Amino acid sequence: MVCKTISIQTNQHQELIDITSEIDAEIKSEGIKEGYCIVFVPHTTAAVTINECADPDVKEDMVNMLSSLIPKHGSYKHSEGNSDAHIKASLLGSSEYILIKNGGLLLGTWQHVYFFEVDGPRKRSFYLRIIGEQGDKL
Repeated sequence: MVCKTISIQTNQHQELIDITSEIDAEIKSEGIKEGYCIVFVPHTTAAVTINECADPDVKEDMVNMLSSLIPKHGSYKHSEGNSDAHIKASLLGSSEYILIKNGGLLLGTWQHVYFFEVDGPRKRSFYLRIIGEQGDKL
């Protein structure tokens, strides 16, 4: 069992950052062949999600639609001015559980894992817990 902290720098106020390759690299470096991993975001204004990787318009559509549904300015009571970010992060969630098979993430053809920044830009991190069997044990 491995637990890693991975740091990333976000560059926009709201953006989806593909973190699939970072997760795959950690799985490979640990030699895990079969198992699962948990990706956890320890922030109240960021999230993690799995979605399409083939068309970059999907990421833009997600950011735009969430901003339309949950506008930056509203009748929020939270004094920091980022209530929209808290709501968006809660809707998407703070963790994903992903199977590992043949030494890599078991994702659908068009799926990747995304860190969703909703109150940036900031230096952020996510935790990766990898649990599984190494090498030829299976």
